[in-house]
Amino acid sequence: MPEILQYGFMQRALIAGIFVALICPSIGIFLTLRRLSMIGDTLSHVALAGVAGGILLNFYPIYTALFFTLAASFAIEILRKEFHQYAEVSLAVILSFGIGLATILISMGGAGATVFSYLFGSVTLVSYQDLVSILVLGGIILATVLFYYRSLFYMAFDETAARLAGVPVKRINFIFTVLVAMTISISMRIVGILMVSSLMVIPVATSLQLKTSFRVTFIASLVFGLISVMGGLVISFYASLAPGGTIVMTSVAVLIFVAVVKKLV
Repeated sequence: MPEILQYGFMQRALIAGIFVALICPSIGIFLTLRRLSMIGDTLSHVALAGVAGGILLNFYPIYTALFFTLAASFAIEILRKEFHQYAEVSLAVILSFGIGLATILISMGGAGATVFSYLFGSVTLVSYQDLVSILVLGGIILATVLFYYRSLFYMAFDETAARLAGVPVKRINFIFTVLVAMTISISMRIVGILMVSSLMVIPVATSLQLKTSFRVTFIASLVFGLISVMGGLVISFYASLAPGGTIVMTSVAVLIFVAVVKKLV
């Protein structure tokens, strides 16, 4: 048995990593095509406030982060309607609010070391509770994406046409918003709060380099996500580095490799 599999925490990290690698690109591809990739960045900063609040109140941080990101998601939708001509304003407002609240809660709780593990990810701190949460919520996310795959596909390219075709756009938008919040909350333990949005976007950007059908692009983004997470976790283990950084750098390396090969071919 390889050394990396002899440790229980690495077994848990690798299992959780597989789910995270599948979840992030499957949500990220629809965010990217709808020009909403910055929502992931915004919600990840709000998730930091949720983690700090959970530690302060002695609640499980992933659940409090989920509550905070869900609330922020709905706030973004409300502000986007208020500032429909300047949609990016809503993201800036919520991001600023998230950072400000996180700073206050961290200073009140004095839990800087614990929060640090959520900022950049940690393979050694993935508990059984984390693993169960990732598997259950991750399974719900993947099942929902597959169930609404066709509707999400229509909306990604033309929301107006999708509405005219009978797609319940308002309901799907609500469900998708919940999925984004869930994805960020369960991924932060492995990838880290500051890196989640990168894993949602970079594998998708890599698959878009292939310029194939949407179905192939979707599958390719999952493959690139798996390569990035598994490669990053292995490097993190042997080099004693934060997994979030190694995962993101691996995904960037894969993107550069695909782009270079594309140019040569």
